Amino acid sequence: MLLMLVLLCGCTQGGQESSQTRLILDTVATITADCDEETLNGAFALCEELENRFSRTKKESEVYRLNKTAGYTPVSADVATVVRRALFYSGQTAGRFDITIAPVSMLWDFENQVIPSKDEIAAALPNVDYHSISFSGEQINLGGKQIDLGAIAKGYIADRVIAYFEEKGVEKALVNLGGNIALRGEYTVGIRKPMEESVMLVVHLADKSAVTAGIDQRCIRAGDRLYHHILDPKTGYGVENELASVTVIGACSMDCDALSTCCMLLGTEEGVHLIENTADTEAVFISREGKVTLTAGLYRENDTIIMKEEKRS
Repeated sequence: MLLMLVLLCGCTQGGQESSQTRLILDTVATITADCDEETLNGAFALCEELENRFSRTKKESEVYRLNKTAGYTPVSADVATVVRRALFYSGQTAGRFDITIAPVSMLWDFENQVIPSKDEIAAALPNVDYHSISFSGEQINLGGKQIDLGAIAKGYIADRVIAYFEEKGVEKALVNLGGNIALRGEYTVGIRKPMEESVMLVVHLADKSAVTAGIDQRCIRAGDRLYHHILDPKTGYGVENELASVTVIGACSMDCDALSTCCMLLGTEEGVHLIENTADTEAVFISREGKVTLTAGLYRENDTIIMKEEKRS
């Protein structure tokens, strides 16, 4: 289930809008742009190229190779950039955001509704520690750990697709990678009410990204408990706090992607503090009881979230 719904507003500037939806990056991706089909196909080709760098499960990917290799390993600038940024957010959150969560995340199978045993999780947890990762130029040494870039790579890919459209002279484009949205031009974005299909709030955005993380994107219900995919590195289970979803809005989709997960892991109070100390970034926090908390650069009028004109530096 997607946590973001996209409502197009305005008309295309060139009158040649193209749109495609494909299953890619382990999600349903829709790209709409004021361009011809060839240009749109090029955007999806870029997504596929980058997926083949970042995938944890594809044997031909760089991340798969990195996870299987000891010592320093050469990687592309794409992978190096994303890993460096992920480590930055690990430091910002005192390790609550940790891409070495892979030994734990690979135990969970949300598609087939498989819950790992407590013993399996306990055995995997000692292998989670972002401090083990080191760089030597563009070479990475994981220090015996394995990484999962699922909480940040889609944002980087969305940024790259928007840059591709800019290079092609496309004036209006919407990239929706399973709820990770990046925009060129003006659109209205709807934030879905957690656990439901209805739109709860809308926000008007131009040349921004909006990324939602939430407990019902990938989950397993067992009895009265909900197991979800935003895993706490301390426990190996979905983080337990008051939050149902966080939507982060900013210029960089990679940062929004990582920050949405960071905030889910931190909870409302610490998450608001993190966002309000991150320049030109805002967030909408929705609790499991439906309470909405906004960061300082946003305000609410009925069901519409409005960005204040001033920007923090």
